[in-house]
Amino acid sequence: MRRTEPGRSESKGQQIAVLILGALLAIGIELIVIFLGSVAVSAGVLKPDAAAQTTAAACLIGCFVGGSLACKSWNSKRLFAGLLTGLLCFLLVLVIAFLMDGTPEIGTQALVECAGCLIGGGIAGVLAGGKKKKKRKTR
Repeated sequence: MRRTEPGRSESKGQQIAVLILGALLAIGIELIVIFLGSVAVSAGVLKPDAAAQTTAAACLIGCFVGGSLACKSWNSKRLFAGLLTGLLCFLLVLVIAFLMDGTPEIGTQALVECAGCLIGGGIAGVLAGGKKKKKRKTR
């Protein structure tokens, strides 16, 4: 039986709960970044044509933060956890778009958002890698 580090979850239920929590945090961060982008457009700092880039940046930043939260509680497969968080966040964005408009548009912008979510979660998974313990040499 493996011993777990303090503060690390092992059960599948806890890991799924942390993934969902990470995706919800990512959505919250995305909303904040999009709001700041709209304030910047209103103030004249950004051009109105920058909405697509702002949305992609929001997906990347949000999934990085949410993926970091999810990866901290996984003992192994942190890249997988980050990618799953990004994918779950993208699916939540699609569901929200479907509920708002009635028809989610799967076009170029949706692919850019999907890539931003997966890249943000993947970067979080790579950077959240735990420190490897040095093996002691036995004599």
